[in-house]
Amino acid sequence: MKKDKTLLIMAAGMGSRFGGLKQIEPVGPNGEFIIDYSIYDAIEAGFTKVVFVVKENFYEKFKETIGNRVESHIKVEYAFQNNDYIPDRFKLLVKKRTKPLGTAYAILCAKDKINEPFAVINADDFYGRDAFFKASEYLDDIIYNHYGIVGYKVKNTLTPNGTAKRGIMEIEDNKLLKITESNVVYKRNKIIASPLYSSNGKEIDEDTLVCMNLLLFSPDVFDILNDELYLFLSLHGKNLDNFEFQIPDVLDTCLKKNIKTIDIINTTATWYGMTYLEDKGIVVKAIRELTNNGVYPQNLWIND
Repeated sequence: MKKDKTLLIMAAGMGSRFGGLKQIEPVGPNGEFIIDYSIYDAIEAGFTKVVFVVKENFYEKFKETIGNRVESHIKVEYAFQNNDYIPDRFKLLVKKRTKPLGTAYAILCAKDKINEPFAVINADDFYGRDAFFKASEYLDDIIYNHYGIVGYKVKNTLTPNGTAKRGIMEIEDNKLLKITESNVVYKRNKIIASPLYSSNGKEIDEDTLVCMNLLLFSPDVFDILNDELYLFLSLHGKNLDNFEFQIPDVLDTCLKKNIKTIDIINTTATWYGMTYLEDKGIVVKAIRELTNNGVYPQNLWIND
């Protein structure tokens, strides 16, 4: 049965990475950004709302550049990545921090905007149509005490232009056992993965599934994030700049505490991103081919 479901887009880093929203790289035939294609695919797959997590000082520019052109196609809401959800006793500590707190906190910032099953994506990553349809189907029937990750074959996520960070997943019976954040690179026609903070690289199979932050939750995750944030700040408060409150760590905690089962949903889609400047040409070519093949219209947001 089809239900209301939200796409949560983590977009608070866009301004800092690109020097302002207007410098986001256009990749479509009419200047569309990667984020446009994600929203278009989500609408096609049956998502009923999109929530953007943005920095408050970029809100107006973001709304003018992206929000306004999609809001006639899907319900749009905004959440601000600020310190509102930091427990009072830690607020001063976090205010001194120079970097964002991490992906788990970015998701928590949308707590008051989401009361339905939802998917999480990065704003500047291209996930592919199949992934959104698989995500939508899963959220329609999400089971109590289960979350989901859409898993990509590692060969469908790599750039020829250098090393990329990927979450290598250990899986049994389509259930997650462990995620190892790793640096992954092509070397002499082999795919080599080295866990972060380790130089011990090893060859992995090209069909190994990796997590690309397409995550599927029921809204009870906000209570878990709230509790884990308190523990995280209590543990790392004296040395906060050296740690990040990341969603893979929260998922790992859910597994260790045996409070959630993490289902892995396999996608045939190819993931694209712009880790390196040279990656832009690859993304533009891929979208042009998809457009020429009729997957996308020449202009995504022309009103019917």
